[in-house]
Amino acid sequence: MKKLIALLICVLFLPQLAGAVDTAAESLMQVEPESGKTFADFLWMMIAGFMVFFMQAGFALVEAGFTRAKNVANIMMKNMMDFCLGSLIFWAVGFSFMYGDSIGSFIGFSNFFLSDAVSATGTINAWSYADWFFQAVFAATAATIISGAMAERTNFIGYLVYTVFITGLIYPIVGHWIWGGGWLSSLGFHDFAGSTVVHSVGAWAGLVGTMILGPRIGRFLEGKAVPIKGHSVALGTLGVFILWFGWFGFNPGSTLGADVSFARIAVTTNLAAAAGATVVMFLAWFHSGKPDLGYTLNGALAGLVAITAPCAVVSPGSSIIIGAVGGIVMYFGTFLLEKAKVDDPVGAVPVHGLAGAWGTLSVGLFAQAPYTTDFTGLFFGGGVSQLGTQIIGIVAVFVWTVVTSFIVFKLIDMVIGLRVDEETEITGLDKNEHGTVAYPEFLGIEDTALEPALMKAKKKAQSIAEGKEEIMMETPSINISPSLT
Repeated sequence: MKKLIALLICVLFLPQLAGAVDTAAESLMQVEPESGKTFADFLWMMIAGFMVFFMQAGFALVEAGFTRAKNVANIMMKNMMDFCLGSLIFWAVGFSFMYGDSIGSFIGFSNFFLSDAVSATGTINAWSYADWFFQAVFAATAATIISGAMAERTNFIGYLVYTVFITGLIYPIVGHWIWGGGWLSSLGFHDFAGSTVVHSVGAWAGLVGTMILGPRIGRFLEGKAVPIKGHSVALGTLGVFILWFGWFGFNPGSTLGADVSFARIAVTTNLAAAAGATVVMFLAWFHSGKPDLGYTLNGALAGLVAITAPCAVVSPGSSIIIGAVGGIVMYFGTFLLEKAKVDDPVGAVPVHGLAGAWGTLSVGLFAQAPYTTDFTGLFFGGGVSQLGTQIIGIVAVFVWTVVTSFIVFKLIDMVIGLRVDEETEITGLDKNEHGTVAYPEFLGIEDTALEPALMKAKKKAQSIAEGKEEIMMETPSINISPSLT
């Protein structure tokens, strides 16, 4: 009987189900006439963009976990506002400078406020919105990297001003050079998803900012580096896992459409992160005698940053080498910065800057067929041509970012003040900059709602101590309810 019922259901509903599947398939392949993109392209682009947006939460948790409890609200506020303010600025001018009609292969200059998304005849180019959203979350990533490098002593207003410049000018111009048809693109420079465009720009700007700020109070004493421990390895670890997840939108999403290569790119991305974390764990274990969690977490991030440029043009085996070397570069780069007395609380510069430069360079070493037919890396018989182009791009972006960031930070420092005063830094930015704290009980701050009750209890205790009031011992009464029958 059951078999008969199942057969009857199949006969009745299978044609409808097949029709629904065919309709869904047709919808996925439906082409938007203005852009030539299918619905599947739109779907993958937007899902990847949502994943990259979620990386903001990852950055916030990593930065909060690696810094002290008294500055957590400030960290969260900066991560919140660099996305909010960055989105508005990137919509108004940043996207135009990055992808507008090129002026001298240096800067774009059209489509301000996404004005080209709707034509004069009223036709909507829907892809413009998908493209803008995906690029906007990338711009926010570049901005939030700076937050970590300059954590725990930066004036909040000064940080907001700089966010305007990084998302509205500095990052978009680099993006135009490489992704918007600019001069580096014409040279053949390759950065698939942003080791240099996104990560190095954020890191080099953060390096300039932290050098102008100077180290945190107590970070270097008598010429020696003094560790300032973060308050929560749990938050830091959770943040790294969120970033790792988001990177599957960051790198595979940079196919900019529903291309089957995104599966392979996800594999190279994952392997590089795993290699970076594993190698750094053993390196720290050998160096310090303990498998250090903080370095291991940053090792995973360094592997992810390193593979971001070459992820589409290298083999899975090469991705492991690239990620491992990225982790090593990050590890020794951290000690190099300490030697130079540069205070980077979360390791943003070695993770995003040094590992990003290495990853960009690795394109000229490990690129190979059949993953790319445009060029081949040195290690696979391609010569030094592509390697030379990659070096030119790395140096050009470094110089541009350092010079422009220095000018902006110096102006902010002169006009507004880039660093908070000593008292604010010692007592915490949360309380002084934002009038709140992340952990009031943990920091010994009483709940103001309980103040009347606390005052009453204190007065009663004082009266008892002075013998003005007797201590009444009450016998608790036990009320046994009759059982329900």
